[in-house]
Amino acid sequence: MNSCLCGGFFQGLINYFIAPYLSQNTKNISIIALMSERTIIHMDLDAFFVAVECKKKPELKGLPLIVGGSSRRGVVAACSYEARKFGVHSAMPMYLALQLCPDAKVISGDMEAYSQNSHLVTEIIADRAPLFEKASIDEFYIDATGMDRFFGTFKWSVELRKKIIKESGLPISMALSVNKLVSKVATAEFKPNAEKQIPAGEEKDFLGPLSIEKIPMVGKQTASFLYDMGVRTVATLRDMPVKFLTSAFGKNGISLWNKAHGIDDSPVVSYTEQKSISTESTFDTDTIDVKRLKSILIAMVEKVAFQLREQKKLTSCVTVKIRYSNFDTETKQIHISYTSSDHIILRVVQELFDKLYNRRMLIRLVGVRLSNLVHGSQQISLFDDTEEDINLYEAMDFIKHKHGTDKLIRATTLDVNKRVRMEMNLFKGKVSKNLLG
Repeated sequence: MNSCLCGGFFQGLINYFIAPYLSQNTKNISIIALMSERTIIHMDLDAFFVAVECKKKPELKGLPLIVGGSSRRGVVAACSYEARKFGVHSAMPMYLALQLCPDAKVISGDMEAYSQNSHLVTEIIADRAPLFEKASIDEFYIDATGMDRFFGTFKWSVELRKKIIKESGLPISMALSVNKLVSKVATAEFKPNAEKQIPAGEEKDFLGPLSIEKIPMVGKQTASFLYDMGVRTVATLRDMPVKFLTSAFGKNGISLWNKAHGIDDSPVVSYTEQKSISTESTFDTDTIDVKRLKSILIAMVEKVAFQLREQKKLTSCVTVKIRYSNFDTETKQIHISYTSSDHIILRVVQELFDKLYNRRMLIRLVGVRLSNLVHGSQQISLFDDTEEDINLYEAMDFIKHKHGTDKLIRATTLDVNKRVRMEMNLFKGKVSKNLLG
């Protein structure tokens, strides 16, 4: 069918069946506009950890609360809005937070409760939304494209927000726009209890006055660099030539330019719950070299832990698997506090291997599996870690992102690490070459 005729046909259907239900200003909307303009909702649970703690203990409501490590060298994982008034924020050293807000009540955190409540909210959204993505333990995107013209998407999203609050007992903010970027920024800007719509065509007006730090993925280094050039608002960043931004930031310069202009075509990815992350290696030659086996296990942990952080997930169950030369297979697992930190998982894996390998027979396969996964940022896993730990992992992951996972490794894995990372399939676990030289 001729494309013009096809377009005219569908336009006729719209004018006949739908136009009577549209306002006078929208009756002349074209089929192309209907097909191209998206409607993306962003939902973010307000002070999620704190809200769950207050749900468990209502007497905590209204108090300055801090969730995180209780030791002096601990880190703030989350805090209530009452504590934020004193300048407390996530990732802040606990000793500094308590200096700013000495009357704050510190809670160690309960990842089981957070995971259960996150799952409850996920089920409510899944029951109502046509297509949604779970971006983290407390954050969701919904693609409601096509609904707004006919059913009133903003009204629908407000009703969904009220349903979540009623059925979960948790506060949640919501914003709606034409893409994920603008909706996310709007939610953050108008929290808590946000119900905001940024109409199509008003993205630049909304973003322009905001600080460049409000743009997702603009970190301290990028912001500092832009500040030194006199760029403090999104409007100023928007006026900068794209060629200059690409020369200063590489391909990230294009991303910055797009974000400053409110451009984001990233799709809402349908949500599926991954149960575990695992990897294993089958050797061409069976071995009894314990030192070499442990080196390979270390490389595996580095790999799966980085994958865990990439997906913004945490694990609370670690399993080690070995297969002997006679094909006998044995596994051991242990439940731990939720984490995505290499050093914690490494210690557990080595302890499990020492308990597991007691037959002194040749080994043909080793493997590591992380399960009981929940969504959560790196900071969530660090209830008992220090500011130095957080900074270390952020720096390590930044280098791995920029230069490759094989550019930053532990010295004990120098002889095996690159091949493990490059040749081992993370899910099928098969290594084609001999890792033992």
